[in-house]
Amino acid sequence: MQNNLKNHINPTKFKHRTREMKKVFKVALVAVSMLFVGSFAQAQSKIGYINFQALLTQMPEAKTVKSQLDIYSKQFTDQMAVMQNEFQTKGQAFQSQSATMTDAARTAKQTELQDMQKRIQDYSNTAQQKFDEKSNELIKPLTDKARGAIDAVAKEKGYGYVLDSGQTNLLVSPAGDDMMAAVKAKLGIK
Repeated sequence: MQNNLKNHINPTKFKHRTREMKKVFKVALVAVSMLFVGSFAQAQSKIGYINFQALLTQMPEAKTVKSQLDIYSKQFTDQMAVMQNEFQTKGQAFQSQSATMTDAARTAKQTELQDMQKRIQDYSNTAQQKFDEKSNELIKPLTDKARGAIDAVAKEKGYGYVLDSGQTNLLVSPAGDDMMAAVKAKLGIK
C-alpha cells in the first residue's frame, strides 16, 4: 500500500504543485485586497453637493421666518424714519436760522445736531445687531433641520463630503451628485 501511495505522490510534483498553489493564493489575496482597498477609497471620496441657501428658501417654514423677521425689522425702520425726519427738520431749521444766531447758539445747535446724528448711528448699529440676533434665533431651527436631512441623505447615499454649491463655484458637477432632490424628499418638500 505504501508503494501505491509513493507511486501516486511524487515529491517533486508535490513541491511544484504546492508552489503553484501558493502563487495562486498570493495572486488571489492581492486581487481581493486591491478590490477591497479600491472600493474603500471610492466610498471615502464620494462627493455630493447642494445649494444650502436655496434649500432653506424652499422649506415651508422659511415663509413664516421671513414674515416674522419683516415684522421685527419694521419696528426698527419705523423708529429710524422718525429719527431721520426729526434730524432733517432740525437741520433745515438750523440752516435757515444760522445766519441770525449768535455764535453760542450756533455752536449749541451744531452740537445738538451732531449728538442726534450719533444717536441715529448708535440706534442703527443696535437695531442691526438685534435684528441679526433675532434672525439667527429664528433661522437656527431651519438650518439644523436642513443639515440633519443632508447628513441623513449623505449617509444613505454614501457621500463622504458634501459641498455647498451656493458658496462654492463648482465648475464641473455631475447631476447624479446633486443632493437637492433627495434632501427635499427627505424634508417632504415638493
